[in-house]
Amino acid sequence: MNAVLYLLVVVIWGTTWIAIFMQQGVVPVTVSIFWRFLVAAVAMLIVLGIMGRLRKISLRDHLFCLLQGCCVFGFNFVCFYHAAAWISSGLESVIFSMAVLYNAVNSMLFFRQRPHPNLLPAALLGLTGIVALFWHDLVATQLAPSLLPGIGLSALGTFGFSLGNMISTRHQQRGLETMSTNTYAMFYGALVMAAISLFNGDHFMPDLSVRYLGSLLYLAIFGSVIAFGAYFTLVGRIGASRAAYSTLLFPLVALMLSTLYEGYVWHINAVIGLVLILLGNLVMFSKPGMLSLRRSAASS
Repeated sequence: MNAVLYLLVVVIWGTTWIAIFMQQGVVPVTVSIFWRFLVAAVAMLIVLGIMGRLRKISLRDHLFCLLQGCCVFGFNFVCFYHAAAWISSGLESVIFSMAVLYNAVNSMLFFRQRPHPNLLPAALLGLTGIVALFWHDLVATQLAPSLLPGIGLSALGTFGFSLGNMISTRHQQRGLETMSTNTYAMFYGALVMAAISLFNGDHFMPDLSVRYLGSLLYLAIFGSVIAFGAYFTLVGRIGASRAAYSTLLFPLVALMLSTLYEGYVWHINAVIGLVLILLGNLVMFSKPGMLSLRRSAASS
């Protein structure tokens, strides 16, 4: 079951970059995010209502859902959308992959959870692989003052994503049902984005083109309802640190699609990066004692 959830997250979130790119245009960022999570929340309400699985929660839990909505269904996406105007998608992917370390540190701070024994070696392999994968983008990026806002926004968005992970962990430790809390959090995230859009005087009319509406539905149903549901379920089953390792695999899916449809050419550094990321993935999900056994066997 964990493998299925993990694969769902990687494949769906690895392809949402195409839909997010299609969202760029005349519609303000906060309005696009509002429509994405409003559609997702309404779809969840309908499905859970029909299935009789929408759970009532306390006022205190609703406040935490509001906070979760701000962290992971709102402001983090505002940061990512605006960061794209300052830095390349490659550099943004490198920064977002830091969610692995953010989650490990935040889990220790908020829940006194010690990192998984395999986390550090796996994270080092994975992060090195991400840097190798996007080495050409990183080298081509000029070190200019305009680079700092993009890096800062990406880091802030990733930190918000990590805080949302912690709130989801808190929900599940209290026995709250993941799909219900996700529904409330998405709805609150949409409301916050609507409030900001109203304050800015933005129009709420979406782009009625097939391109925009198709990408909106993909982001709402697949990228939000299915992927976030699978991801936060995974957080509860294997922990936030190990679930966040999936962020290192998103760029691989994107590059595979780019190879098929855009003629992306795999340089030697990209191949090395691919090998390191897959090796890190193998280390992360091997049994904790396997690494020490391999070291012992190698030394003997």
